[in-house]
Amino acid sequence: MTAPLHVPRHSSEAPAPRPPQRQRKPRKQRGPAWLAGLLLVSPSLILIGIFVYGFLGWNVRVSFSDWKGLSPSYDFVGFDNYTKLWHDERFRADARNLIVFTVVFVVGSLLLGFLMAMLLDKGVRGEGFFRGVYLFPMAISFIATAIVWRWLLDNGTGEDTAGLNKLFAAVGLDFLRSDWHKSDSMWAIAAVALPAGWALSGYVMALFLAGMRGVPETLRESARLDGASESQIFWHVVRPALRPVMFSALLIMVHISLKAFDLLYALDQGNLRIDTPSLYMWFTTFDGGFYDRGATIATVLLLGVALVVGPYVWYALRTERR
Repeated sequence: MTAPLHVPRHSSEAPAPRPPQRQRKPRKQRGPAWLAGLLLVSPSLILIGIFVYGFLGWNVRVSFSDWKGLSPSYDFVGFDNYTKLWHDERFRADARNLIVFTVVFVVGSLLLGFLMAMLLDKGVRGEGFFRGVYLFPMAISFIATAIVWRWLLDNGTGEDTAGLNKLFAAVGLDFLRSDWHKSDSMWAIAAVALPAGWALSGYVMALFLAGMRGVPETLRESARLDGASESQIFWHVVRPALRPVMFSALLIMVHISLKAFDLLYALDQGNLRIDTPSLYMWFTTFDGGFYDRGATIATVLLLGVALVVGPYVWYALRTERR
């Protein structure tokens, strides 16, 4: 009986060719690629165009009219409202108050936020707890902040002393007692910048801390190996990386200070020592009925914000194109 032939597992014969696959034709786009995205955001664009830019344009139109009282009047008066506002003593005083408030508020919040960021960047224990404590004031509305600080900045005397003045008296620092925002000094508005800076210093801290943590640790280690001290590392390695953060924080703080209203209104309503253009706009429009003057003040504030935000937007767009 003969043994069966061994059939090799791999045959030398070439495999049968596969039938050619049918290639699918790419679908033709029925429109440009950006059209779908535009359709998705078009409701928001329409609402913004109506309720933001439309109302801004309407406000500018009112600023060139003679609308006084409840009955609308759109008679064109040119730049008369702007000329009268320029010669308005109260508006000039409010503009000076706004400059003082902006300088104290911006510088104070930047310094305090930077100091807190430096402390947290060292890696202290309970960093999450301290970060939450520093950010907590930002979560409180400016109305609630004003109510608390209205008590802290009380200028009572004797047994009626309260707030910071009472604390100074208890620790033997009576010479620090002040009338705060009720002082006759032109620096009374500077006292109002204290609660504003306290409320937003945590936000500035978060910006600076993110910038510091964004510096690679390898750069710091390389500088240490080269013999650089911690102060030299900060000045030559960390500080250049914080320039964009510093610029952004400065822009945001100035923008907030120009349109600050609710904090000042709730802290001491009607106090001309802390009056600003935003408060003047409110009172002259809704209490006095001078809608043309109120719209003029609002337009001037809008131009001020545009002068602050415009260069930043131009710089950001120019940087992205590079």
